[in-house]
Amino acid sequence: MTRPRVKICCISSVEEARLAIEYGASALGLVGQMPSGPGVIDDELIHQISRSVPPPISTFLLTSETKLQEIIAHYKRVNTTTIQIVDELEQREYELLRNELPNVKLVQVIHVIDNNSVKEAVEISSFVDAILLDSGNPNLAIKELGGTGRTHNWNLSKKIRESIAVPIFLAGGLNKNNVKQAIEFVQPFGLDLCSSVRTNGQLDKQKLEDFFKAIE
Repeated sequence: MTRPRVKICCISSVEEARLAIEYGASALGLVGQMPSGPGVIDDELIHQISRSVPPPISTFLLTSETKLQEIIAHYKRVNTTTIQIVDELEQREYELLRNELPNVKLVQVIHVIDNNSVKEAVEISSFVDAILLDSGNPNLAIKELGGTGRTHNWNLSKKIRESIAVPIFLAGGLNKNNVKQAIEFVQPFGLDLCSSVRTNGQLDKQKLEDFFKAIE
């Protein structure tokens, strides 16, 4: 089985970006304004970090915007390679978004809650470049849109992976102890992690080393 690509999220500095890449990250997550969760940085810093990252490493803007023009405006402030939409895109205007930003990859987050999540992933998959499966809950009064550190029902994730043609990234509570099982069961294209490779909010070299060893 091919080793999944690894996206390290909640990158907060140019130094963290370099460290994540040094240990093997293929992509970096840069968190814009969110209603909750870790790793939020301002757009100027997102832009600075994304400019510092060499090809072929991908940079993902995590945006909680739900309106088309606000997503476009957010992207234009930061110029990442990829937009990760962590909430629901109003009226599912993916084609308009592609027309406006034709060279930008689109990744839609699906918060895996129940069988409706499977249905949603299948419907949206034809409009985006990848689906990212996470453990948030956008239905709460204060939305959880990522960074929960919790696993979700991998049976549903596996069902989504088997039902769609685009790659999936698996997120939510992955760590050195459970990642091998996650890879074998779900067989994702990529893995997405934040808290499990950090100590006191900062990237931890030992935890990075341990995680990448666990997926060799």
